Amino acid sequence: MIMKPTDNFKKRKKEFDYCEKIIQRHSKSFYAAFSQLPKKKAQSIYAFCRMADDIVDEKKDAEQLQELFQQLAAFEAGNVPNEPTWLALEVVFKEFPMDIRPFYDMLVGQRMDLNFQQPQTWQELSEYAYYVAGSVGLMLLPVLSDKTDQIIPHAKRLGEAMQLTNILRDIGEDLYIGRIYLPQKEMQRYNVTMEDLKKQKVTQNFIELWESIAKYAEKLYQKSLNMVPYIKKDARQPFLSAIIIYAELLPEIRRNQYDVFNKRQAVSTRKKLELIRTIEGNVEN
Repeated sequence: MIMKPTDNFKKRKKEFDYCEKIIQRHSKSFYAAFSQLPKKKAQSIYAFCRMADDIVDEKKDAEQLQELFQQLAAFEAGNVPNEPTWLALEVVFKEFPMDIRPFYDMLVGQRMDLNFQQPQTWQELSEYAYYVAGSVGLMLLPVLSDKTDQIIPHAKRLGEAMQLTNILRDIGEDLYIGRIYLPQKEMQRYNVTMEDLKKQKVTQNFIELWESIAKYAEKLYQKSLNMVPYIKKDARQPFLSAIIIYAELLPEIRRNQYDVFNKRQAVSTRKKLELIRTIEGNVEN
């Protein structure tokens, strides 16, 4: 007897619920948008990414990251690890034409963080942004669209925009753990020094550097809207919500005078709901 897609998801309900709790606990902006996806399609993909993030950001454990590479290889070979995230991912891989390559690429990005080196150029920053975030866009594509080939470049760029937004939001937190993602040559171009950053000085030069990256990210967000007609109808609203909520972080930081050193900037729950309501009714059904 061949199981219907809904049967496969029901069979793994506990596993998908586990993945959803991970999203809710770790990423409020992401959860506000992607928790609305039908059948909780994206949850297992996000939970996989979260596993890797925790290994690198919290545990800083190269051996565990290598074990995750090995688990992914076993998963690819059909030997599914008996853990909730992997069991949920198994369903997603059965139901959608998933590509395993971006999953490996994301782990490469995590390894780049584990062996961190400040990017020298825009090109190096863009490459890093693909591995840690553009790859996630490619993971999600088969779940969100039946016409993935036509929007692969946009998915990569959307991931890049989100990662650049994270970088601009987290400058203070990253500095605290010894990471500077602002490219060295761009810092030199805008005459922003490491001492300025360490002194948490929001100078005009810093604002101009910050804005140069923010405006580029905003162009990428705008271009990513071209993906909407290719996104499945039942996923368009949460897809748009994800873009708009994340993009809203940039004007939020502006409203707070570019203070990315003393507090973590976030879009308020009230603002998120307001943005989501704006989308409702404007999405083609």
